[in-house]
Amino acid sequence: MRILAKFILALMLLGGTAHAEIIVATVGPMKGQYAALGEQIRRGAELAISDINAAGGINGQHVTLDVQDDNCDPRLAVEVAKLLVTKGANLIVGHYCSGSSISAARIYEAAGILMLSPASTNPKFTDEGSWNTNRVCGRDDAQGSFAGRAIAKAYVGKSIGIINDGSPAGASLAREFKTALNAAGVKETVLETYKPGLNDYNDLVQKLLSANVDILYIGGFAGEAGTILRQMRELASNVLVVGGDGLLTDQFWSTAGTAGEGTLATFAADPQKLEAARAVVAEFKTANYNPEGYTLHAYAAVQAYGQAAASVKSLDGKTISQWLRASNNLATVLGPLSLDVKGDVRNPAYAWYKWSAGKFTEVQPFP
Repeated sequence: MRILAKFILALMLLGGTAHAEIIVATVGPMKGQYAALGEQIRRGAELAISDINAAGGINGQHVTLDVQDDNCDPRLAVEVAKLLVTKGANLIVGHYCSGSSISAARIYEAAGILMLSPASTNPKFTDEGSWNTNRVCGRDDAQGSFAGRAIAKAYVGKSIGIINDGSPAGASLAREFKTALNAAGVKETVLETYKPGLNDYNDLVQKLLSANVDILYIGGFAGEAGTILRQMRELASNVLVVGGDGLLTDQFWSTAGTAGEGTLATFAADPQKLEAARAVVAEFKTANYNPEGYTLHAYAAVQAYGQAAASVKSLDGKTISQWLRASNNLATVLGPLSLDVKGDVRNPAYAWYKWSAGKFTEVQPFP
């Protein structure tokens, strides 16, 4: 930690943090199989900054966006964090993946840089974080528990399998789902971890089929979930796949095809339906972009920062973070938002979504 502090100080003395503009950086998987996820937070931050600049900036200062790719790799995330310190970033809208956010947090903390992640849901991000770790999305323990309780109640007597991709977010979702399921008196029949990025999951599929799994909870991303489900359908399985927000991208349907019909996933209640988001959603639609997933969360993160910086009349990261955690109500595209003392959203609400004919829509009550 002492070496890291010296590294940061040296950069500051070199003038790395001096700049005339406010620099907002967003970091995520901007290339490769998860690029659609990175695009969500890039698009959200980009439009929010454009709208803020059109209204005069933050405290009269122009805001610029710096986009970085960490490929959801915690080791690469640390290198990106060091780069953003040299660039003098004021705010990190990210990282997207929990493992990356957790690994990079200490770098930003030492440099006095605030994080407002739109998508890192692992509890460790804020539980083990410091003054600078904040998010505008819910936590895996809340989302996984929400799903586990509902599945246990709705599918009594069914064989339930739980798998995850081993990532911090995926493993955390699956763990909390299992905890809630077991607390309801239901024991899973299969509990497995799979390696992400493969094109064939036959061994795992055969294990699931042998266990006669009726309901399969997947803690992971859309591509692998779509592949696993498609392979199960090809072997005449009628399994119902259930997952978290990682399944709610177009990649899921492009991979699973019609095998994805009826798949269920949890996420925050659709912010696109909120009056607070109406004008921003219209802007995205005009640009021929569907603001799905965490797009509006990224927009909200920039909004929250702008309101906090204007309120404290400062760009000091710690001062802004303290203001955000002081139960101040923020007016965002996600509706009124308030953070607790750890930087988590107070009272996050979740909803169910269902895939049908290539699109997912919110369904209430639980299907």
